[in-house]
Amino acid sequence: MPRDFSRIDRVADTLQKELAYLIQQEMQDANLGIVTLTQVRVSKDFSLAKVFVSILFKENEAKKTIQTLNKAAGFLRGLLAKRVRLRRMPALVFVYDETTVKAHRLHKLIDTAHKEDDLPPDEPT
Repeated sequence: MPRDFSRIDRVADTLQKELAYLIQQEMQDANLGIVTLTQVRVSKDFSLAKVFVSILFKENEAKKTIQTLNKAAGFLRGLLAKRVRLRRMPALVFVYDETTVKAHRLHKLIDTAHKEDDLPPDEPT
């Protein structure tokens, strides 16, 4: 019987939860907007963790926020090592996740198309 979650998935979930707490509580940087960790992907050898980040309200400053997080990656990795017991703590790389921005644009396009067709948005075509 296959397992529902592999060890990599469990480690990724734990890292996401702990990183979200650490960024909120330990980072005192004015360049950070409201940051949401959308996903963490851990490599099979546990050497690298890609942390996908969504930024609210300051999407035009996303590049600066990602740079700030990547500069603090070593600091956050050290704090994680104290909170999560792993043989090898993965290096952290923060990546901007554009999923919410793209979803918002798509929603606007759909609303515009419905208005042009003079149909209410909930009515099937």
